[in-house]
Amino acid sequence: MADYKEWSGYCPAVDIYSSYAEEKDTVFLDSSLKNMYGNYSIIGIHPYLRIEDRNGELFVNGVPQKGTLTGYISDYLLHHEEENPTALPLLSGAVGYLTYDFGMRSLKLSSRHPKIVDIPEALFIFYEHFIIEDKKNRKIYLAAAGCLNNGEDSLAALEKDLQERLNCRTHTLLQPEIAQKGPCICSDFEKEEYLEAINKVINYIVEGDIYITNMTRQIRVESQVQPYEVFLRLHRNNPAPFSGYLNYGDFKMVCSSPERLLKLTAGIAETRPIKGTRKRGGNPAEDNALRAELLHSAKDRSELLMIVDLERNDLNKVCVPGSVEVPQLFEVEAYATVFHLVATITGKLKEGVTSMDLLTAMFPGGSITGAPKRRAMEIIDELEHSRRGIYTGSIGYLSLDNSCDFNIVIRTAVYKDGTYHLGVGGGITCESDLEFEFEETEQKAKALLEAMK
Repeated sequence: MADYKEWSGYCPAVDIYSSYAEEKDTVFLDSSLKNMYGNYSIIGIHPYLRIEDRNGELFVNGVPQKGTLTGYISDYLLHHEEENPTALPLLSGAVGYLTYDFGMRSLKLSSRHPKIVDIPEALFIFYEHFIIEDKKNRKIYLAAAGCLNNGEDSLAALEKDLQERLNCRTHTLLQPEIAQKGPCICSDFEKEEYLEAINKVINYIVEGDIYITNMTRQIRVESQVQPYEVFLRLHRNNPAPFSGYLNYGDFKMVCSSPERLLKLTAGIAETRPIKGTRKRGGNPAEDNALRAELLHSAKDRSELLMIVDLERNDLNKVCVPGSVEVPQLFEVEAYATVFHLVATITGKLKEGVTSMDLLTAMFPGGSITGAPKRRAMEIIDELEHSRRGIYTGSIGYLSLDNSCDFNIVIRTAVYKDGTYHLGVGGGITCESDLEFEFEETEQKAKALLEAMK
């Protein structure tokens, strides 16, 4: 069983993580937006089990294994289940990600595009130590799994290490030199090509192939700003409830996502799809007008309704019949640069189903594929110019008490070999205005590109 304690001091998790950020395989799930969905931030350090999928092959601690990543993790969760007697999100478990490409293969779909960035299709790491910030009550908790050392000794070692790091920390990461050269930005779509692709999607909708789909363009950025500084700028200027920084050594992920794919707590699953975006106004009056425009937009409401129906069907695969409900249908949420229209869907998980089973049933999220999901994904691969990679995949945690929380990977960049790779997209229906859809992708890229300047 994991040991835990409340730390005697308090320091924001973002400041604590700054002393670990350069270390390989350290991760930070950052709830930087203070709202009901962003109560906790989680730091994972000192790995003991690394499970990854590389082009369909399973590796455990670097050694090839038979079987699949989802099967291995589901089995591990069943045989290592532990209670979590606290209100904290987890005491022991794994943090990791699934790429959109992994989701394609799970649905027996293949891509016509080569990889843009060579990273594992899926990667989960079980950590000996978690440092958890309760943002609402301004408290820090320390947890030790007891897999690398006796739980009590491991907890004491973590507390000693944390205190020493904070005593001698410097501010070099928090105050880097200003980059001398502006970023070089390239897109895999020219504007007219993107508009043409949207028009083809609309034709597919009119012909009855799909009801809605998501069209993405990939952006490549060469910037002198280092990944952790990009993350810190987003943390400060574009806070989001499902943000993160994941350092895997030869590549890093910088995430500022507003969207939850799924959460599982005490057997209750929740998904919160986003469909509908408006830019923020220049003053309160403009904000109110844009918020009202989004809330009453027939196009955006119908778009969200179609995805809610898809997500209900996905939840019904693993939930008790009759338990799936929609407690919130149209809710406008405000972020630093945009407004979003959001719904909430819940269901009670069937007995014997693991959090990994739930994740597999829901993945990839319907809000970033379209409906019907499989046909929408076929059209996406036909019309988009690149593989999505991590974009519209998912990042989150799996707890040994069979709870989890995963985002949709949007507003996210992967950094490898000196280059950032990010995607931007939007939902397309037969009512879509081509110019508006392109402008929406520009707004969604804004915060990330600003952070790289």
